[in-house]
Amino acid sequence: MNEEEIWLGKLTRREFRNRMDAGELKLAILPVAAMEQHLEHLAMEHDWRSARLVAGGVARRLAPRALVAEALMAGISEHHMIHRGTLNLQPGTFLMVLSDLVDSLVRAGFENVLVLNGHGGNIAASDAVWDQLLRKYQINLHFLPYWNVLTREDAVELLESGTRLPEDLPGHAQEFETSMALELFPENVRRDVWKDQPDPAPAMATAEKGAAFYERIVDRVAAYAGDMIEGRRRLAVPEFHP
Repeated sequence: MNEEEIWLGKLTRREFRNRMDAGELKLAILPVAAMEQHLEHLAMEHDWRSARLVAGGVARRLAPRALVAEALMAGISEHHMIHRGTLNLQPGTFLMVLSDLVDSLVRAGFENVLVLNGHGGNIAASDAVWDQLLRKYQINLHFLPYWNVLTREDAVELLESGTRLPEDLPGHAQEFETSMALELFPENVRRDVWKDQPDPAPAMATAEKGAAFYERIVDRVAAYAGDMIEGRRRLAVPEFHP
């Protein structure tokens, strides 16, 4: 499959229509994240770019059945607004836009939608309304922070900085995220300050750790999404009462 065929934005309307009408497209992956400060050593796009690359890796594994719909780069980041340059959406704004994007995908014909989250600040608000989104759209709609597929064993094996439990991941610009950046987009790591900060954890990051994390994440998210497509992983959809 052509690389461009995993990205919704690279398709023409005819190409999308033909694939959907032929029954080829079974799953839309909607990455959401944030554009915010990541200490002194990582570029602000980190969360968004990580989620996008995981989504792309998953879509390649599931090709031609999965399509990545890129649409929402900013997230709920009020807690980082003290650092200038962060882009913030109010929780209500984020959820309204997310709902509109899901609505667009449902109207396009998708019955399986995976919202792949790359920012911790988006979780609480999304969890609070997910039952309502399921009730409204009546599809197999999942919200998954991509690091949720990692285990305690992964953390113990790969991290040196004391992060040991899945709930401690990803850690803001710490060993995990810095390792991912070193592997996936090393140009975003400012080498002049990377290891010269008060917090020692980022200095423990390596590209090798990032590669191991990325492969495990893509493998497991692809398995999760594949189960969605095959009907083995479905959320109970509440009955809609007009």
